[in-house]
Amino acid sequence: MAPVDLVGACRAFVHVSECGSFTVGAAAGRMSQPVASRRVAALEQWLGEELFERTSRRAVLTPFGREVLPAARRLLQAADELRHDAETARRKPWRLAVPGVCSSAVLARLVADARKEGITLDVRCAAPVERTELLDARQVRAALLAVPESQAMWSLPLGLAGAQEPAVRRVYMETLRMGRTQTGPARCVWVQPEDDVPHVRDPLTRLRDAVGLRPAQLVTATDLTSAAAEVMCSQDLLLCTPMQARELALHWRPIGDITLARGYTVAMADNGNPERLHSRLGEAIARCLGAETKSTTENEPTP
Repeated sequence: MAPVDLVGACRAFVHVSECGSFTVGAAAGRMSQPVASRRVAALEQWLGEELFERTSRRAVLTPFGREVLPAARRLLQAADELRHDAETARRKPWRLAVPGVCSSAVLARLVADARKEGITLDVRCAAPVERTELLDARQVRAALLAVPESQAMWSLPLGLAGAQEPAVRRVYMETLRMGRTQTGPARCVWVQPEDDVPHVRDPLTRLRDAVGLRPAQLVTATDLTSAAAEVMCSQDLLLCTPMQARELALHWRPIGDITLARGYTVAMADNGNPERLHSRLGEAIARCLGAETKSTTENEPTP
């Protein structure tokens, strides 16, 4: 037996029975008369009995047809309720935890791009640890988590940015070491909360110790605004991405001693598969993070 579109067949059956005509019933069900006839015939074959008398010009129900008509109506009602509930669920906002360094402008563009894909995003800005906690507590459906570059779906180069444009193409951490005769405050490297993660903080700390910097020369800031302000009014440097440096009007250079990157992956609550979200919004998320392949790097100094 050929497969039957049960909902479509029941819809044709109900409309034809209510209108007493295949022609009028088909129009009421927004289908052609031949389609309505085929669907009713398929339903009759599936049920094993005729639903309409074949001796009358009008669509007259057989006794069997009258018996099963209420069940067909209930099936249609259930199908309509299912469709409504599915549409409601589809339009329910996706709560997505995103890095707190994303500006309102790029987040607005991400939300707009998601709507074009039929996804309503409700973004929640948070620090790396908080994003993981929000996901574990199921307060968000998905989160952009900070991960090492080798595990990342998107990555951004990290370098050092300052208020004065340096005459070098790379900044070496050892150049921040205080000389014996040097006076005044030591230059510091400010680490923003987004980069206060083991795969960035730990190698940077080891480099600090290896080149002989003082512990106080590597500072973890409480927020990006405070760190940027310290850099703007001193010779200190900010660990950041090229996009952040441009937004803050700072001069960015890669680090000569080490290669660091800010990596992100998307994770779903309850160990869900993130591939659907990544396939539909991967490019939009990359733009939001500033992880584009060319436009992010074309204007940066060549190492």
